[in-house]
Amino acid sequence: MQRSLHSWRLRSRTLELGDRTLVMGILNVTPDSFSDGGKFLARDHAVAHALKMLDEGADLLDIGGESTRPGTPVVESGIPAAEELRRIMPVIEDVLRERPSAFLSVDTYKAEVARVAINAGCEIVNDVSAMRWDKQMASTVKELDSGLVLMHTRGRPQEWRNLELSADIVAEVKNDLRGYVGAALAQGIAKDHIMLDVGIGFGKKFEQNYPLLGGLDQLRDLGFPLLVGTSRKSFIGRTLAMGGKDAPPDQRLNGSLAAATASVLKGAHVVRVHDVKAAVEALKIADEILRFSK
Repeated sequence: MQRSLHSWRLRSRTLELGDRTLVMGILNVTPDSFSDGGKFLARDHAVAHALKMLDEGADLLDIGGESTRPGTPVVESGIPAAEELRRIMPVIEDVLRERPSAFLSVDTYKAEVARVAINAGCEIVNDVSAMRWDKQMASTVKELDSGLVLMHTRGRPQEWRNLELSADIVAEVKNDLRGYVGAALAQGIAKDHIMLDVGIGFGKKFEQNYPLLGGLDQLRDLGFPLLVGTSRKSFIGRTLAMGGKDAPPDQRLNGSLAAATASVLKGAHVVRVHDVKAAVEALKIADEILRFSK
């Protein structure tokens, strides 16, 4: 299956998508993210890790200051925008001082945080809520003219454990994403600024993530580039369980690479990863396979 080609317009530049997979490195400047919480709270550690990911071949960096792991209260009970900005802005500023040409994405659902980060030089707003949790986000993104990732999330993190299974997860995600896109376009956001993310693990039970990955190619006719993030997620830990105990996040590399490769072969344009060097190498192989696919 040949991957679709897109020109993704960002704040000040354009990325050509489809010829090869782009790798987005994850930088969580948080004390409580599921995989690396607390590791990069210190400014110098965070910046050093960001530069290391760029040196290892990351095409973009996604920087976030609030965890959305399962069970975490968000929106009304989440951290204030001021605290989120306190965590991420020194890192964003230092990374851009060291690497002015780096493509940075801000991982936030808050319009205030998006505005400050984009004005500081970030190119993309990566909103896990697809602009549904902050009613000011759509007008803010339109004004900033940044790139935008609309991610599919079923409910909010504090609700995920009690959500019912979807009867058809691929059809649900596709229908919902179509609705999110319609809302964005109606707010005046240009189509070529938008990328879609199916939201692996975000309100999906263990048994729903594999059908969603397997059906990723069914989203092609939505007409947008696709971002997929499977790195170190719990469904991988469950699959790799030994002796009835899930593999911990730091032992999910091989499974993460397999899932990332599968997503690329199903049409993903960008993969969001913790382990950049390994992902870059694995996805070079996936890209070569795609070149010879009918």
